Amino acid sequence: MNERSFVLKGTICHSQSPDTLSIMDNAYVVCENGISAGVFSVLPERFQNLPLKDMGEKLITPGLVDLHLHAPQYCYRGTAMDLELLEWLNTITFPQEAKYKDPDYAQKAYSIFAQDLKMSATTRACIFGTLHVDATVLLMDLLEETGLKTMVGKVNMDRNGSPDLQEESSQASAADTRKWLSQVIGRYQNTQPILTPRFIPSCSDDLMRRLSEIQKEYQLPIQSHLSENFSEIAWVQELCPSSRFYGDAYSQFGLFGGEDCPTIMAHCVHSTDEEIALMKERGVYIAHCPQSNTDIASGIAPVRRYLDEGLHIGLGSDIAGGFSLSIFRAMADAIQVSKLRWRLLDDSLKPVTLEEAFYMATLGGGSFFGKVGSFEKGYEFDALVLDDSNLRHPQQLTARERLERFVYLSDARNITEKYISGNIITSNTLQGI
Repeated sequence: MNERSFVLKGTICHSQSPDTLSIMDNAYVVCENGISAGVFSVLPERFQNLPLKDMGEKLITPGLVDLHLHAPQYCYRGTAMDLELLEWLNTITFPQEAKYKDPDYAQKAYSIFAQDLKMSATTRACIFGTLHVDATVLLMDLLEETGLKTMVGKVNMDRNGSPDLQEESSQASAADTRKWLSQVIGRYQNTQPILTPRFIPSCSDDLMRRLSEIQKEYQLPIQSHLSENFSEIAWVQELCPSSRFYGDAYSQFGLFGGEDCPTIMAHCVHSTDEEIALMKERGVYIAHCPQSNTDIASGIAPVRRYLDEGLHIGLGSDIAGGFSLSIFRAMADAIQVSKLRWRLLDDSLKPVTLEEAFYMATLGGGSFFGKVGSFEKGYEFDALVLDDSNLRHPQQLTARERLERFVYLSDARNITEKYISGNIITSNTLQGI
């Protein structure tokens, strides 16, 4: 057997469905060549010869998945959190992203981002770059070195940007996208391209047509934004008067899900019934970003409805609308804002539970990457080993209670080992950090 075949022993927690959390104390999870062989209360004889790491009382969970964040915005997270979306974009985001034209700045900023993401609980992520080809390739190079599994997009925007952050034309945007793809396709083991129209206000109809051609040619997944903010939604209707709703402005160009176009749409705070029905029909993934939706005053997405209706949904940090890379924090935020929506807006939508938040952070978002986010047999072996010895408590806690405290109280120091497809990415001791 190779180094990607081993056994971890400890308290194993993973989702089996949105409302079912499997917890086994003093159990074994087996990794064979980077793939989970399952969780066992007694280690089967056929695995007895594999290397075994006894983690004692530590919790072992699947890795966490971030379905939506902006790498160039990491450097100014926690800035201008008193602004609303469109003002925040124009006064903070666009001027900051324009700086990535400078390769030295991009190297410095993206190096910090990549290292911090590596040390976080995130094992897989879908990431926006900027419109700059060279900087986006650099970002992908740096992420490849971390061992994380990521999808990274060169942003497209040929209108409504700023003098320093807007592509000259739809033709130039499409040409740069093809140039970028020619450099990165087949270049990496862990990092893959994802087509990234910033959002409808940034992309002309002609650019969307050209991106649709590129998507079909390369069979790329798509990431963008949807129904985040009332002023944004009204703007989309002005720009695309023939569209029935925001999602239709993507759909009319074939960039809104379906078997041949895997799609993530971030936010979906104010999606209409018709838009929700189309997302469900097309299998569009929703990246729920509760911290960002609070910080830039967008609102609270109806996550209970999305879960109950069986839509695909995961979590996003949405750096830098959100200020924390932690998907544990995103889980806590998802629970908290759902309580506010239930109490203040719609008492028919019950709050999100711990089980559901954990599902969104693991299996819910992970499935965009394939068989990811669970320890069931056949899933890629992404795992976290979590040490809560510094979260002292006077009573004996159940494993579920300990997991809940991780969601609210932990930080990077509590991650003692991190695996992706069976490869160990980080290994620390709590005392040594």
